[in-house]
Amino acid sequence: MTLAHEGCLACDLASGRRPLPGGRLAERSGWVVEHAVAPLGLGTLVVKPLRHVLHVADLDDAESAALGPLLRHVSAAVTEVVRPEQVYVCLWSHAGGQPGHIHFVVQPVRREDMERFGAFGLSLQTAMFAADQRPEPAEIEAFCTRVRPLLAAGTGSSQDGEGQDGEISS
Repeated sequence: MTLAHEGCLACDLASGRRPLPGGRLAERSGWVVEHAVAPLGLGTLVVKPLRHVLHVADLDDAESAALGPLLRHVSAAVTEVVRPEQVYVCLWSHAGGQPGHIHFVVQPVRREDMERFGAFGLSLQTAMFAADQRPEPAEIEAFCTRVRPLLAAGTGSSQDGEGQDGEISS
């Protein structure tokens, strides 16, 4: 598996071949954190392996060990900034009906989103994709400015379970 697979949106965003509003927010143990480019609302982040991985079973030991603590840390940062009713964390891995670069979507779900779309869970995500309303790049940049220090903070504490080797850097 390669670091950047040609024609893969996730690889293109991570490598800088395509513009990424907000830029890379964090990197840790082979994982990167970015703001989502999909229409899932302001503050939705993506946690994905830096290398091109199509299946969770193909993660290496270091990537696997880092995943749980990283998802918890990213979810906590999103919760602190957005104060949503819930944070969904789900795996997405298809592109055009074919296995694609895996990525975990960390989506803050606000009561107003559920009321506006009359849905929650998968139905909410489906409705948001159908509406295709994406945050403005300036809104994404402002959100990323607020969340970036939270993603970098708290590393090395026993509370996070992340030591020197697991530090998140931006």
